[in-house]
Amino acid sequence: MTAQSSLEAVKVVQCLKILSDQTRLIIMKLLQKKEYCVCQFVDMFQMSQPAISQHLSKLKKAGLVHETKKGQWRFYSINQSCPEYDLMLSILNKIDCHDKLLQSITQKETQVSCR
Repeated sequence: MTAQSSLEAVKVVQCLKILSDQTRLIIMKLLQKKEYCVCQFVDMFQMSQPAISQHLSKLKKAGLVHETKKGQWRFYSINQSCPEYDLMLSILNKIDCHDKLLQSITQKETQVSCR
């Protein structure tokens, strides 16, 4: 991280707490590549829509993701302008692309049918 992106300790702790949940961490890793719809995450993580929405709500409240509404659907992407972006990126880049959980979830990705 550069001096320009220095954060107060409380902000670092908040970011680490949000990313300490395995589901949220993998969601963020996926969002590193492209935006996703809630319905895709439901299929990929094999979790209920309310459970996925809770995770995304926490990420949004922390300012780590953007939410875009397209009709009745909500799409999420990484907020590249958040102050924690460099910290978040350094954490996400530590995840091996051959990680078994990440690969398992990625294999369940479906094409967006909700647009």
